[in-house]
Amino acid sequence: MQAYAAQVERRMVKFYGSLSEKDRRRYAAVEAAKLEHGGKAYLARLFGCDPETIAVGEQDVEELPSDGAAGRIRKKGGSQES
Repeated sequence: MQAYAAQVERRMVKFYGSLSEKDRRRYAAVEAAKLEHGGKAYLARLFGCDPETIAVGEQDVEELPSDGAAGRIRKKGGSQES
């Protein structure tokens, strides 16, 4: 497995830190899926999280529901009370 360049790692860590806990798990899982064997351990070290957290994120991503709001458009002015 080849590691990311140092500049990319810094950006990834900065972005990871800006996310909610759930989104951190999911982001780490998606990144781990891009890497070969050892990617989960590499990302756990990079992000300072437990590899099990990434495993939970993998499950989270697999269970993402379809967007229930897809295709719905709010009526103009619908959010304002008259």
